[in-house]
Amino acid sequence: MTHPHPEVPAEPLNLLADWISREQLARELGLTPDTLARWAARREGPPCTRIGRKTFYRRASVQDWIHAQEQTHPVRRSRGRT
Repeated sequence: MTHPHPEVPAEPLNLLADWISREQLARELGLTPDTLARWAARREGPPCTRIGRKTFYRRASVQDWIHAQEQTHPVRRSRGRT
């Protein structure tokens, strides 16, 4: 009795097509990967997910986060006492 073999796709799936690595995102935003890691630890910045030891960001979620940062009248933060 032979068992039917499942169909093997001609090309491998690109499961991470909609995702960007922490290093790629840092380059794109002009930040360091450490800054993004710090934000993730504080639950700030764009949402991310970990797969093993790597951190990934969904491209659409990053764009949504960037849109949410937009302000009509940016507030200037003062340093020190006023």
